[in-house]
Amino acid sequence: MNNHISARRSLLHRRTTRWQTIFPYHWDADEFVSRRELLKLAVMASGALFAATAGVVGLDYVSPRKDEGSLHAVVQASEVPEGGVHYFQYPTTEEQAILLHLPDGTFAAYSGRCTHLSCAVYYHQEREELVCPCHEGAFNPQTGEPTAGPPQRPLPKIAIRQDGEMLYAVEEHPQ
Repeated sequence: MNNHISARRSLLHRRTTRWQTIFPYHWDADEFVSRRELLKLAVMASGALFAATAGVVGLDYVSPRKDEGSLHAVVQASEVPEGGVHYFQYPTTEEQAILLHLPDGTFAAYSGRCTHLSCAVYYHQEREELVCPCHEGAFNPQTGEPTAGPPQRPLPKIAIRQDGEMLYAVEEHPQ
């Protein structure tokens, strides 16, 4: 019985010894990264991120801005009959936009990209709605709100200004 107890103690001692040799860090090396040092590092990193964010915001206030409300000529108002449509490039030459002369005499302009998957949108005059043929999406021409299909968001509206006979797209810069 006595041999059995001593064999068991030897086995426990061997397991403890094996664990201590496999574990790469010893108690005397614990002082290299203390909780206080880790917390100090975390606070310094957070402070650096806050300072960088404040610097970016400060640069936004200092940097020169473009003129608010730049005008881009679109078309003469008389060239778009009531109930008609005019397609144009806005804000760049690669992006399409749609100008509508609504039945009430006002003009409305929207991006020519569907808000679902960026397919081209066109005006269907017989149905009197903006249509995306990719997934049968439809938009209200007065508001740009989706009325059918998968689009969930309205078409981006483009501000239109009329100066005499000329219609202009107003480029609005975010504040």
